[in-house]
Amino acid sequence: MAKVVTFGEMLLRLTAPDELRLSQTSEFGASYGGSESNVAVSLATLGLDTEYITRLPDNELGRNCVSVLRSHNVGTDYILFGGKRIGIYFLENGAVYRSSDVVYDRDDSSYATLAPGMIDWHNAFKDATWFHFSGIAAAISKSAALACEEAINIADKMGLTISCDLNFREKLWTYGEKATDVIPRLAKRCDVMFGSQAEYSQVFGVKRPVFRALDSNYQIPVSEYESAMSEVAKLCPRCKKFFVALRYQINSNHNTFSGILYENGKTFLAPVYDITHVVDKIGVGDAFAAGMIFGLNTYNDDQKTLKFATSCSALKNTIYGDFNLATREEVEGLIMNGDGSGRVSR
Repeated sequence: MAKVVTFGEMLLRLTAPDELRLSQTSEFGASYGGSESNVAVSLATLGLDTEYITRLPDNELGRNCVSVLRSHNVGTDYILFGGKRIGIYFLENGAVYRSSDVVYDRDDSSYATLAPGMIDWHNAFKDATWFHFSGIAAAISKSAALACEEAINIADKMGLTISCDLNFREKLWTYGEKATDVIPRLAKRCDVMFGSQAEYSQVFGVKRPVFRALDSNYQIPVSEYESAMSEVAKLCPRCKKFFVALRYQINSNHNTFSGILYENGKTFLAPVYDITHVVDKIGVGDAFAAGMIFGLNTYNDDQKTLKFATSCSALKNTIYGDFNLATREEVEGLIMNGDGSGRVSR
């Protein structure tokens, strides 16, 4: 059976309620998240054996993070305790024409002060088959980026499949390295890659195709994506599968979403979902990445895997918080039976 290990920083999320601006609110809703922990929770919810690795402060917040992960059946045996503080992000949800906004408070966090040699990667990977990280894991600090590279080196030597979510976050790259130098170097070590249409353009400098779906009838411009992804494939010859998340924001509450898989010159397309009431768009890409990993470890069918991953993302738009808590049955019901009516299940 597949076992997936994910690695990155887990954060305290503080959300302004009721679409208030950060400058308006005097209280916040507290929850936890972070790209790679989001992937781990989603995979565990879908039914895969999953281990999450990070570094947390040895205090109530750090220990509560572990409790939350365990409550979702995520393995926590290799989480380190140490450092001064947990990373935080403040979220202001958008409304209609006003976009959402994020403010980070992650400097000198327990994860930011993580360094190579701290994590026993050989034991962490001993019964694993898959390792997943993202560009964020390398964005927080130079030492954390080196620890991420250490993990990739050991996972590679131990024969794990390696996947990467590009996760370009411009606000995070403040320690002197350029994302366009670091992320490609790490991503080229991967077997499977995931990113949004914008991230492939930002990281690899390829032309960004246009996705402007106003509804589910939109026809994806396949040739434009084939051209762009063939250029990425030339830059990353080890990688065999390139997944692309496609989102068009009609407004903050109404989005369309789809996905593409590019593999060996062939392009697979997912349906376009018309999401007319977005509950929470944080973690939508992570839901796609988790669905991608689950599908590749469950189905011997790339088209089905792509549909599964895209449907995970569509459902995540309807779930509050970072974590995608959609089950395998719910996702398969959406893609196999078109069960998106929202009726009460009795």
